[in-house]
Amino acid sequence: MRHVLSYSGGKDSTAMYLLATERGIDFLPVFADTGNEHEITRKFVASLPDKVGGPAIRWVKADFSDQFERKRRFIAEHWPQDLMAGTEGQWVLRADVAVPTAEVWDADCEALIEAPTVEPPDWAPSDPYMSAFTAWFRWVPGKRPLSERKAMERVERALAQLHPTGIPFLDLCMLKGRFPSTRARFCSEELKHHPIFYQVQEPLLEAGHTVVSWQGVRAEESPRRAALSRLERLGGGLVNWRPILRWTVEDVFAIHRRHGIEPNPLYKMGCGRVGCMPCIHSRKEEIRNIASRFPEHVERIAEWERLVGDVSKRGLSTFFAANKTPGGHTRDFGLPMPNIHDVVDWSRTGRGGRQFDLALLLDPPQCSSLYGLCE
Repeated sequence: MRHVLSYSGGKDSTAMYLLATERGIDFLPVFADTGNEHEITRKFVASLPDKVGGPAIRWVKADFSDQFERKRRFIAEHWPQDLMAGTEGQWVLRADVAVPTAEVWDADCEALIEAPTVEPPDWAPSDPYMSAFTAWFRWVPGKRPLSERKAMERVERALAQLHPTGIPFLDLCMLKGRFPSTRARFCSEELKHHPIFYQVQEPLLEAGHTVVSWQGVRAEESPRRAALSRLERLGGGLVNWRPILRWTVEDVFAIHRRHGIEPNPLYKMGCGRVGCMPCIHSRKEEIRNIASRFPEHVERIAEWERLVGDVSKRGLSTFFAANKTPGGHTRDFGLPMPNIHDVVDWSRTGRGGRQFDLALLLDPPQCSSLYGLCE
């Protein structure tokens, strides 16, 4: 039996590492390098074994270099005709709401659920179903066809940029032509789960070992995680083990103190998460804190937006979703998409997101832990 511990440099995975060390378990900690971590996190990961006398951490990372040539051939063969053809507009079910139940709808509405891309019925604005329709569906405008010259310019620009960079997160987004989102959260799967499984766990399974995969998730973090079990047998010799599932955040920092380990320094700098910097799920205050303390990371994302935009068929791509800032982007797709600098500006506004708050423009205090670590 081999114990493989997924390690991120965060408080929960560090608690697992310390717990396994404390119990004398022979385990293999693995860090999946996405290329989007803060350098402080990378340094913390590299230094932990020497601090506690635990096993060395193996670093793995995804490699998409073989996929770039296939993507280049696809662009050269298919993009010109697609760009010159354009697309029609359509009504689609909104991604940020639950699918409406059939009981809410009459016959016309039920037809729309089954075929959400059809034109809406000719309802008068006063019809009560109109408000329900616009709440659940959004109009995605079509794209005008490009001239042959413009289409070829876009293709040539994409082909000139589409080469592996060696940064897994950026390479994956360039291949996708977009950044991950809540609905298409391909980053965790492709950059963390897959490298750990295919480079570490699968070879152990093929060698006949039972693999116990240690996962540092806690029930109090979300309802979805609260529904997980501590032990989950997946078959084929692979077992998921969540030893700190019922721990509180106080328990997590208590084991740090017991071993004399300071948590990742980013926690004292106001960060709620210390993996990707930033994460696509970062809250308003997290984005403001990152922009104030680490402006170089904002500029890095701005450059990534340019690179991913150049290899996107749309010709643009933004790190955060359209609805990250106010302005009706989700209802009017003719509005400019908010880039990283737009989102940073919004993060410095007060409630409502339209006026700057002078108090929020001040530099954050040297220690501003969300977990009370500054005392």
